[in-house]
Amino acid sequence: MGLGNCAIAAIVSGMLGSSSLVLVRDARLADAPALTALFRETWEHTYRGIIPHVHLESMIRRRGLAWWRTTIRSRDTLLLLEFNGQAVGYATCGAARSRGDFKSEIYELYLLPDFQGLGFGEHLFEACRHSLDEQRLRSLMVWALAQNEAAVSFYYRRGGRPVATTYERLGGARLEKIAFGWAD
Repeated sequence: MGLGNCAIAAIVSGMLGSSSLVLVRDARLADAPALTALFRETWEHTYRGIIPHVHLESMIRRRGLAWWRTTIRSRDTLLLLEFNGQAVGYATCGAARSRGDFKSEIYELYLLPDFQGLGFGEHLFEACRHSLDEQRLRSLMVWALAQNEAAVSFYYRRGGRPVATTYERLGGARLEKIAFGWAD
């Protein structure tokens, strides 16, 4: 269940100004509005041109304020990344949804566009791994759409290797999904 009382913080010097605080922590009910906005912006940026527009907008609408409040209350692992007190990313993780060799899974990991490629994703990724380790869930997997080149590249750089592929129909489009895995 997340990081508990063990939030991960780091001081980033020389990046985006003077010393700045990066904090990854469990999401709280008060974060629901920020998560709603984060979800909209990150998914619009990430999937525009990949998922058909009407279907993407429908997916985003389903993840409104009530959905995020319910998710936070569920006590599943939902991590929020803050930079200088501003919510700039989030991740969800837990037990792998499919049976097989992998026991844990990162379900989602998203950052605002302006914070991508600067090392913030690494903080969020490592916070997920820490949380999963605390839950004694090893051998990690994560799915990414093959057309999401930024995610594919990110998981490769983190040491993940393709372990499976599948296809999913979203709004009439047939999209390839790649599972990246990290052994125990």
